[in-house]
Amino acid sequence: MYYQRTLSSVIEKATKSFKVVLITGPRQVGKSTLFEKMMEPNRTRVSLDDSDVLTLAKQDPNLFFQTYQPPLLIDEVQKAPELLLQIKKIVDNTSEKGLFWLTGSQKFTLMKNVSESLAGRVAVLDLQGLSQSEKNNDTNREPFVSDIPLQTKRPIWSVKEIFEVIHKGSYPQLFDGITDWELYYKSYVDTYLMRDVKDIVQLENELNFIRFLKILATRTSQPLNYADLARDVDIAPNTVKNWVSILQTLGIIYLLPAYFENNIGKRLVKSPKLYFMDTGLCAYLCSIKTAETLTDSHLSGEFVETYAVSEIIKSYIHNGKTPNIYYCRTTNQEEIDVVIEEDNKVYPIEIKKTATPTISMAKNFKLIDEKKKGIGCILCLSEKFIPINKEIYIIPISYI
Repeated sequence: MYYQRTLSSVIEKATKSFKVVLITGPRQVGKSTLFEKMMEPNRTRVSLDDSDVLTLAKQDPNLFFQTYQPPLLIDEVQKAPELLLQIKKIVDNTSEKGLFWLTGSQKFTLMKNVSESLAGRVAVLDLQGLSQSEKNNDTNREPFVSDIPLQTKRPIWSVKEIFEVIHKGSYPQLFDGITDWELYYKSYVDTYLMRDVKDIVQLENELNFIRFLKILATRTSQPLNYADLARDVDIAPNTVKNWVSILQTLGIIYLLPAYFENNIGKRLVKSPKLYFMDTGLCAYLCSIKTAETLTDSHLSGEFVETYAVSEIIKSYIHNGKTPNIYYCRTTNQEEIDVVIEEDNKVYPIEIKKTATPTISMAKNFKLIDEKKKGIGCILCLSEKFIPINKEIYIIPISYI
């Protein structure tokens, strides 16, 4: 079964405005499939996962483009950065838009090459796994902010359904009705993830990296502490920083930056918070094999928060927008889980694993400047969307 993607309408607009459109994101999230569903009859697809094609691309970019002429879809273009300069030459000699569609799984490595070769010529878009709105066939969903109109109607889940959604994850293949969850994630880690990591860095000890991955997964939704991770994995802090950077590059994790407000700046913690972008992968790495086990796990609250943050992020990037999303924590341990800056407003959000939130859970919203503060909300397991007062809403997590 194919799920329509929110990003498709953004791609249509970008193809009319730019000569090159690049989609980056983790392996298996549906980058190539999305492009294929939108392909015109005259566009050719070429994958650099094919060793013969890759050899030609790296050794003779000019002959490559004589063999495969635009309009083209080139998969995994980061494997042959030599092509980018040739693409620049081709697009600089024409006014035609949408000549090249590119996919890449190594975001930052690719961005460096793109910025050097294709500045001003390329639209760079990001794709993650299926968002909940995409699973619900609601691809017109706007990026999330907490001032959702009260009359909005969206699916409501029971607590059991929420943890089933969180545990399953978001990779499209998991929704074909056939794929085994545990076998899928084992294969994903053993093949795609480890292969891509080894493409970027030489691992002296693969078992150390696997142990690092598993320990990192238990830290999802927590402030990133390189020294603690280095101690627990028994590796050097610089190695931890390098490996975290690689996972960020591959789109596996997201580092949520700390919010800075002038009036509380000196009291704010500055370390980013770590989130896995796919809760199913995170559960697999934590050896949590069922939704029932996750529900009862001591990490269940962290998984609820991770799911909510990843869905908020996807609501922005799948609309082709950069998420201005942060968290706020003072040295006195006052914290707001998520802070969204949008249209000159600052929206504070608390994420709670409870079906009966109270206004005291929003007590730290006071950290936000009243002149800037938008509607705040408590995202939770409630089955009702109701206001606590005119400034704070209770919003079911399924509404993201």
